[in-house]
Amino acid sequence: MKYLSLNELSSKLGGRSRSTIYRDVAIGRLPPLIRLGGRIYWDEDAVDQALKQSQEATDD
Repeated sequence: MKYLSLNELSSKLGGRSRSTIYRDVAIGRLPPLIRLGGRIYWDEDAVDQALKQSQEATDD
């Protein structure tokens, strides 16, 4: 399992801003964040799954 920092997640999402990432988390487009040692991360597998589901929904 790999964890993505906010900067890594932003890069993976094509440079999406921090506020947009938090908005996507709030509405359920992205998985919830994980706090480890005072830092914020996202589970890369959960992010990939959310992106795949989002892509499938737009393909329909």
